[in-house]
Amino acid sequence: MKKIFIIFFIATTFFSNKLYSKNDLYEKIDLFGEVLENIKKDYVDDVDQSEMMDSAINGVLQSLDPYSAYMSPELFNEMQTDTKGEFGGLGIEIGMESGVVKVISPIDDTPAAKAGIKAGDYIVKIGKEQVQGKSLLEAVKLMRGPVGSSIDLTVRRKNVKKPLEFKIVRKIIEVQSVSSKKIGDQKNLGYIRLKSFNENSDKQFLKSVKEFEKSKIKGYVLDLRNNPGGLLTQAINITDFFLEDGEIVSTKGRKVSETRKFFARRGDEVKGKPIVVLINNGSASASEIFAGALKDHKRAIILGENSYGKGSVQSIIPLRNGGGMRLTISKYYLPSGKSISEVGVTPDILVEEAGDNFLINSDKDNQLNYAIKLFNS
Repeated sequence: MKKIFIIFFIATTFFSNKLYSKNDLYEKIDLFGEVLENIKKDYVDDVDQSEMMDSAINGVLQSLDPYSAYMSPELFNEMQTDTKGEFGGLGIEIGMESGVVKVISPIDDTPAAKAGIKAGDYIVKIGKEQVQGKSLLEAVKLMRGPVGSSIDLTVRRKNVKKPLEFKIVRKIIEVQSVSSKKIGDQKNLGYIRLKSFNENSDKQFLKSVKEFEKSKIKGYVLDLRNNPGGLLTQAINITDFFLEDGEIVSTKGRKVSETRKFFARRGDEVKGKPIVVLINNGSASASEIFAGALKDHKRAIILGENSYGKGSVQSIIPLRNGGGMRLTISKYYLPSGKSISEVGVTPDILVEEAGDNFLINSDKDNQLNYAIKLFNS
């Protein structure tokens, strides 16, 4: 009887908690309806209730994390459409932080990078529009426009008191993801700059490696600074070039299908030669997988600044109204089991950047110069 009573008590408690949870949810929905009704009756200005509902839906998604967002049918259609050169961009990867648009990374040789936009800048104004309160995708839409047209951005920068203003001319953004050259006093180091992880990056990267391997290269400097990431498959393929075996990265989500592990295949393309990887605050997502995996396997020295900390996977889900939602479905984990999210990858050697345009003016590139010295020491 005692066992039956305990089971009955647990079942009743579970049922009542579930019932309470449902009732609580219904009460919140009723409360939401009451708020909408009061706005409709008493707010000082007329409001578009459809737009207000879109904002409410987006608010729910953005309360989860900076990368989940709602797209109205119009915005979803724009995001799906191939612009075919009709629209131009600025060349920046952005995210949300505490309701403000934050620059993850400016892309090399794009209008934003040349204008002086830096990783970590907060965009507070796009043209005459205040960014506060807008969704990430709304901000993206504001920044897009006809090629050759200009846009004014107002940004806040860490340790700079006054807001900074930039006038940037939109261009078609075509990123050649890999560039390479020999560096060092004796030109015996292979330098490979990886700007993003797009669908052809691994082929371009491997081509550069094979060219270097034909000559007497004693080591490699792999530059992932201001690389905002890209395709997971590319991050895995390029990391695999330098590992003989072992785990590269894992993803974990609520669904079994989103929980996976990826491993290196046998064969180090550079035959164990020493590697220095350069990262900074603009190195995000796939860049962090690459740097973190080589660090965990002690295959490379990581030099520079702490990376961005974007360690999650988003999926685009179409909705029945013709819109869509971007939802975080899993997170990345390094071979050590550590999550990248919000913490990033910590360099083995901390070297802060000197100068705003270190990639343009190599004389001021103290991180690259430090890396070269490591090979000579």
